[in-house]
Amino acid sequence: MAAEHTGYRSPLPRALARRVGQRVPAALLRYRVMAWIVGVLLIALVLVAVPVKHLGGVDEPVAVIGTLHGWLYAIFFVTACDLALRARWTARGTVLILLAGTVPVLSFVAERIATRKTRAGERV
Repeated sequence: MAAEHTGYRSPLPRALARRVGQRVPAALLRYRVMAWIVGVLLIALVLVAVPVKHLGGVDEPVAVIGTLHGWLYAIFFVTACDLALRARWTARGTVLILLAGTVPVLSFVAERIATRKTRAGERV
C-alpha cells in the first residue's frame, strides 16, 4: 500500500532552500506583503487622491496617501533588495522589480513573476 500523501507542499523547493539559505521564504513573504501594500496605495493615490485634488480642490488625500506611499516604498525597496540578495537575483531583475513598484498595477504583475521564479529556484 502506498504512503498516504497529506497534500501539504512546501512553498519553496528544498533545492532552492539549500542553494540560497533557509531565510528566503521569510524574505519572500516580507517582499510580497510590501509589494501589495505599495501597489494598493499607489492605485489609491492615482485613481482616488489625484482626481479628488484636481476635480474637487482637496489637497489632503494626496498629501496623506502620497507621503504614506513614499515611506512604505522605502520599506518595500529594502525588502526587495534583501530578497534579491538572499535569492541571488540578477541586477537587471532587481532593478526591474524595484521600478515596477512605481507603476500602478505593474507592481502586482512583478510580484507574481518574482514569487513564481523565486519559488521555482530561478533567478529573477
